[in-house]
Amino acid sequence: MSDLFDYKKEMSELRFTEIQKKALAEAAASAARGTAKRRRPVFRTALIAAVMAAVLAVGAGAAGVLPSPAEIFAPLFGGAAAQTEVIDKIGYPIGASDTVDGITISADAIMGDKYNAVIVYTISRDDGKRFFPQGKSLDNQMLIMDGFGGLGCIEGGSHGSAWFVDEDPGDDRIQYVEAVNMDYPVTKATVNATFYGLRYWEEGMDDAKTLYAGRWYLHYEVDYEDCSVRLGGGETFSQDGLNFTIDEVTVSPIGVRAAYTADKALVWSDAPSGRQDPEDTRQMERYLDNVEILLTKTDGTVLTLDNCGGKIMSNEEKAIALCTKSRVLDEIIPLEDMASISVGGVVYEIPHD
Repeated sequence: MSDLFDYKKEMSELRFTEIQKKALAEAAASAARGTAKRRRPVFRTALIAAVMAAVLAVGAGAAGVLPSPAEIFAPLFGGAAAQTEVIDKIGYPIGASDTVDGITISADAIMGDKYNAVIVYTISRDDGKRFFPQGKSLDNQMLIMDGFGGLGCIEGGSHGSAWFVDEDPGDDRIQYVEAVNMDYPVTKATVNATFYGLRYWEEGMDDAKTLYAGRWYLHYEVDYEDCSVRLGGGETFSQDGLNFTIDEVTVSPIGVRAAYTADKALVWSDAPSGRQDPEDTRQMERYLDNVEILLTKTDGTVLTLDNCGGKIMSNEEKAIALCTKSRVLDEIIPLEDMASISVGGVVYEIPHD
């Protein structure tokens, strides 16, 4: 079962205590400790992140004037003129919110393509007081957001990452950013996002403690334009004793995705949940980790996209394995600044029309 192995693999890569790992698994939605304007991914697993199946939404009719997407995304993904222009083109305000016991969670904005999306939430205190207790911050505690960011948006799985940003540790709010990579194309859907509470860990604690309790429900619609371009189909490469056929490569200013088929089925071990068999690790490397994706910019800069999430669907009857690797980029890169993308050594020029 590839989904289960994705889960076990990602859990084994976390650098937390065993108690923390167990609590993370129970959380059913990922979050991460982070400093302002820095990204700290936690989960990239098809099993748990399926509950995040698409945190995609736009146009939720809130009263008042909503901040522009550039105001929200530029501090997180780059604010150069070309980047801001892309954000204004592909980003959309949301404005949906819910308040429980003086704590408001609002879905601020989204930007996405055919398979990838990023959504920014703000969590704030309505009384204007400091969000964290005095002396506490993202630097000395790890936050966990319980709940299901986009549960019920679409059928099918996804993987992704999530992290917190606190631009001003002394104010009444923080941001929660979700980056999601879907298995199936999504541009229109309905989101029913649910958050159960915000918990924290500190060094020396045996278990997470509640910072803010409550259940917040946000409902909004997805309707945005795909900003990706499709490349490839049918090209082949070989490595690690496997032959691969590239099915599709998609690239956009916010993310990349590669789908390819291996000529051998993958048989997973029966290792208990939460434990990873060394042979499964080796197999995961052959089918996913070792398949290199390189993005070359027009200025000659080469980005090694080795922090991709992925999924393997093995078909023993057909003796094949369907693989996907994808991720949201760390910064907005306009398509005109991209020269080519390479998957397993197969190079595709990126069109600029």
